[in-house]
Amino acid sequence: QVQLAESGGGSVQAGDSLRLSCAVSGPTFIDYVLAWFRQAPGKDREFVYAVNWGRGRTYFAKSVEDRFSIYRDLGWNSVDLIMTTLKPEDTAVYYCAAGPERQLAASNLNNNDGSGMVYWGRGTPVTVAP
Repeated sequence: QVQLAESGGGSVQAGDSLRLSCAVSGPTFIDYVLAWFRQAPGKDREFVYAVNWGRGRTYFAKSVEDRFSIYRDLGWNSVDLIMTTLKPEDTAVYYCAAGPERQLAASNLNNNDGSGMVYWGRGTPVTVAP
């Protein structure tokens, strides 16, 4: 099965940048996406960014459109979330996930809690101080 392991979380100041990495191992599925979700304290988990495993098409939430980006290495060994101009409201545990692209593409990306994902990492915490 697919195994995902996040790294790169930490504490930063507002306006800083941070790069999270998700190490990927196991089988690949060209109709899956590799995605990042986050869960802030006291809030539901929400979708952040995703990239299609086979074609590289990307998906993102409106709240991070101009600040975050996603990068995958050509061998699909890792998928990074590159975060810039961080805000205190970005504080959350960030999770890497994998699941069918079709379900993600059909959803409201600004209101997706990841219920369609199949595989999950354990998460890495990000804290953004004012």
